[in-house]
Amino acid sequence: MRRRTEYLRCYREGRRRHGDLLILYAAPNDRDHPRLGITVGKKVGNSVVRHRVKRRIREIYRRWSERSQLPAMDFMVHSKPAIAGASFPRLTAELTRLLATWLPPAGGASSPGP
Repeated sequence: MRRRTEYLRCYREGRRRHGDLLILYAAPNDRDHPRLGITVGKKVGNSVVRHRVKRRIREIYRRWSERSQLPAMDFMVHSKPAIAGASFPRLTAELTRLLATWLPPAGGASSPGP
C-alpha cells in the first residue's frame, strides 16, 4: 500500500487485532493478492529506529511461509512504542500470530450440517 487514502480506508473500515507490540488492521481489497502497509510513529523512536522496525516487519512478512494462503486483503501494521526494544523473535511471534488469525480454517470447507 502506498497511498494515504488506502491507509485511511484500512483504519476506518478495517477490522483490528491487537498485540503488545503492534495493531494489525485488515480490510478487503479489490485485487487478487494481499498487500502490506506499515506505520511507525515518532513515539517509537528516531528515524533509525523507525526504519529498522519497518525493515524487520517487511522481512518477517516476506519469510512467512503461510503468506500465500492469506485472503485478498490490505493488512496494515501499526507499531506501538514498545516495539523499539523488542527482540526479532518476539516481533516475529507476534506478527505471525496476528496474521494467522486471517488464514482460512484448516480443511478448507465449513463443517457439514446435520
